Amino acid sequence: MSKVLIIGCGGVASVAIHKCCQNSDVFTEIMIASRTKSKCDKLKAKLEGKTKTIIHTASVDANNVDELIALINDFKPELVLNLALPYQDLTIMDACLATKVHYVDTANYEPEDTAKFEYKWQWAYKKKFEDAGIVGLLGSGFDPGVTSVFSAYAMKHEFDEINYIDILDCNGGDHGYPFATNFNPEINIREVSAKGSYWEDGKWVETEPMEIKREYNFKGVGMKDMYLLHHEELESLALNIKGIKRIRFFMTFGQSYLTHLKCLENVGMTSIEPIMYEGKEIVPLQFLKAVLPDPASLGPRTKGKTNIGCIFRGKKDGKDKTYYLYNICDHEECYKEVESQAVSYTTGVPAMIGAMMILTGKWTTPGVHNIEEFDPDPFMDALNKWGLPWEEDFNPVLVD
Repeated sequence: MSKVLIIGCGGVASVAIHKCCQNSDVFTEIMIASRTKSKCDKLKAKLEGKTKTIIHTASVDANNVDELIALINDFKPELVLNLALPYQDLTIMDACLATKVHYVDTANYEPEDTAKFEYKWQWAYKKKFEDAGIVGLLGSGFDPGVTSVFSAYAMKHEFDEINYIDILDCNGGDHGYPFATNFNPEINIREVSAKGSYWEDGKWVETEPMEIKREYNFKGVGMKDMYLLHHEELESLALNIKGIKRIRFFMTFGQSYLTHLKCLENVGMTSIEPIMYEGKEIVPLQFLKAVLPDPASLGPRTKGKTNIGCIFRGKKDGKDKTYYLYNICDHEECYKEVESQAVSYTTGVPAMIGAMMILTGKWTTPGVHNIEEFDPDPFMDALNKWGLPWEEDFNPVLVD
């Protein structure tokens, strides 16, 4: 039925590719392309014989628009699923625009030289994608992604207006290392060490990193410390959800992680400013990434669960209402199914589903769109079918 080019072959990409191969009625043919073709070949060898999906591999530099265009023209996919680095979103979007092919990603663009991520660069493509008659689906991971679909679903079915959203991201997993990151260390540490912010009464309120802390008792995990961070879906939900007064994003961190991170910050290891070392220019954070455990290697050692969701407060039929939508995911179950831990799983599954929504004609409006702009119902059904079942709570404990 459909040919899809998947760019990237890390932890999230591996999950998405496994899921595409489970869903071979939709994903009849895929090409896995990465700078390191041997990684793509290894994954292909692992999957062949277990799926009807035809798998190809290729080497590509996702920073090079001409290389991307040549690969798209050669393979002729209907859609490009971008599971590379956020720095590469714009080059891949340029290639999709030039070839008139649909585009899906899981994280918004951020320039490599500043730890700042926002949607303005990708939103600038809206009219161009409309004119080309193609869909650009932004943020089809879990957060952003599922949390945004949860918001659209709550708006459609549970509220007349939503005034407050708290997005809570809890990873209760233990990988046994003193310090490691569950996804790309460079992106993770940039995100966590940046200033926090939340959206309130039409404007951004900025906080110091880790300044705002709350405790919350997560079903399936227990009581955890969580900290307010800036996160990209706040920006689009503030525009797209009716009646919104405040949106915040909280993520859990253990004390060991924070102590290690503070020490690394204090000695300059999280800096993205290049330094000279033995006659060569290196970026400390990139060097740190090289010495930390590869997130893709954490799967077999990680135990515990994740719990990610949204607490909504608003009005229905003139009355105050609260509602909590969330998913619990088990690290060990994920590893049994696709040889990955739950952090990659919770992002890789929605990446496949977002692509499926476009390929099956459920979401067709041309232009660049955040995921909450589409009908949430078919996506919510697919979450239950493909491994991320959601739960509801109509009387949740509020954050504060």
